[in-house]
Formats: sequence, structure tokens, C-alpha cells
Amino acid sequence: MNYGNIKPRDIADGIGVRVTLFVSGCTHHCKNCFQPETWDFSYGTPFTAQTEAELLEELSHSFIHGLTLLGGEPFEPDNQRALLPFLRRVRAELPGKTIWAYSGYTWEELTGAVPSRCRCEFTDEMLALLDVLVDGEFVEELKDITLRFRGSSNQRLIDVPASLRSGEAVLWTD
Repeated sequence: MNYGNIKPRDIADGIGVRVTLFVSGCTHHCKNCFQPETWDFSYGTPFTAQTEAELLEELSHSFIHGLTLLGGEPFEPDNQRALLPFLRRVRAELPGKTIWAYSGYTWEELTGAVPSRCRCEFTDEMLALLDVLVDGEFVEELKDITLRFRGSSNQRLIDVPASLRSGEAVLWTD
């Protein structure tokens, strides 16, 4: 997996100050995507053990609330394969940090309620490691700059632990 960017101090993509990882590779190709360069799976820099160590170091600061995954598309199967071991480490080494992910796939696609190419052997465990999922493709015609943590009104902020317990999408509220 490659990544396009790392923001060690981000306040736009989740609660509190966050470390944000923009992965490369996306097949959604949303109209007016704010990072179309990340559609290419080979864009950017390889995600290595050194990258993981640097991210864990940034996440270890007491003022950092957590990690946010964006893209590209974190739930492309190849990206899930690379991200899952890293997310396990974040949970094990920094259990007080929250993990958010943005995906163009919907909760229903990710959980298998609706068939999708994103579902693979890593999806369920990767979801289980998240606190909040922002789901759904960005839709230019539904763009709304007044929405918190999302770009278009079709996108939802999902409380992942509550959703996994209930078996359906539960909206996140802070």
C-alpha cells in the first residue's frame, strides 16, 4: 500500500487533534473529489514499518486524540490488508486513542448487507477496530459545507461499536 500524505496535527477530520493518514488507491472516483491524485494505487510513498513507527510516535503525544484514515479509500481490499496489522498495533499500544475512517463505501456494503467488492477477509476485523466511520461517496450535488466532518449530506457519521452491537447503522453523536 502507498499513502499520499500524513498530517501529524489535523483538527478537521474528527474530534480533537488527530494524526491523519491519507492512503492511496480508490475506485470510487467521486465527482470533484478533493484528492483525485489518491485514486492511483501507486501514488505517493510506500507504507512501511518505518511509516508505522512514525505514526505511532505522533499518536503517542498526550494532546493527540486519535488517528483518522482517509484516502483514497481505506476499505479497498489491498488497503485493508496493509492497514489491519497497523490498526491492531494502535489499539494494543495506544488503547486510549480513537480511530476514525472515511469510506466511500456504505456501512451496508462494508458489513455485507449489500453486496460489494470491498468485502474481504479483513473487513469485519478492521471495522471492529474503529470508533467512527464516515460512510458514503462524496456527492457534489449534495455538498454542504455546514456539515460537521463530512462533505455531502448523504454521508453518515456512524458509531461503529454501537452499530456492531445492534446489527444496524447507529449514528454517532458526540
